[in-house]
Amino acid sequence: MSDRAEVRIGISGWLYPPWRGKFYPKGVRQADELEYASRHVTSIEVNGSFYSLQRPANWVRWRDAVPADFVFAVKGPRFITHLKRLREVDAPLANFFASGVLALGSKLGPVLWQLPPNLAFDEGLLDAFLAKLPRTHGAAAALARHRDRRMTGRSAFALNAPADRILRHAVEVRHPSFETDAWRSLLERHRVASVIADTAGKFPRLDWVTADFAYARLHGEKELYTSGYDEESLERWEAWVRSHLEAGRDTFVYFDNDVKVRAPFDAMALIERLSA
Repeated sequence: MSDRAEVRIGISGWLYPPWRGKFYPKGVRQADELEYASRHVTSIEVNGSFYSLQRPANWVRWRDAVPADFVFAVKGPRFITHLKRLREVDAPLANFFASGVLALGSKLGPVLWQLPPNLAFDEGLLDAFLAKLPRTHGAAAALARHRDRRMTGRSAFALNAPADRILRHAVEVRHPSFETDAWRSLLERHRVASVIADTAGKFPRLDWVTADFAYARLHGEKELYTSGYDEESLERWEAWVRSHLEAGRDTFVYFDNDVKVRAPFDAMALIERLSA
């Protein structure tokens, strides 16, 4: 493996009632579940940010609950991707980066943008959106200054990392029209990662290298959000991870098969394989 490349294996979200008593031992308070999960995986996707803007205090609390070398991926707001559909998003992007996410500092990993299944590939629209994404913490803070008035009293964008620290972005698509060389070229030009999504065959599976890191979301191999990953499947994903590490690419893998409490155990199993 490359001495430079790092692998992060984790789960998409951590607040799931069915996990209590199965992954989270009885007696673990809900307020302590993030801290518990962070000792068993090496990264977590924050998916609450997809549904609504989080308050600055949340980001600080999450940052302080995890180990010093922990990394969060952060899911961009559905207001931008699903409601605005990537159009007229200057203010929403500013609001997102003003909401406190930069408080994560060195613990801020890639920002994930998941596009809706009914959004088809539009080269001009996607090119304009990708061009707006800040590529450093300093650029994100500068963008945050253009937040709108409704953010008054709930903004925080002071830097908690060097201004030139790289801010990575990854895009997960769900419409078949994205299976085109034009989309791949666009991602390469903007140095944005193409998410490989394992979705039991429901959505496109784009296993492309378009950036200096790789990003996978495992939603279930046989049944979406439900089925777990057996030893043979984990062996394949282990090989996928190792191939990227050997090429010098940081690699992020998140299990989102949470319905039957498979995600944390599958993540831990893959971590164990890669640690062997």
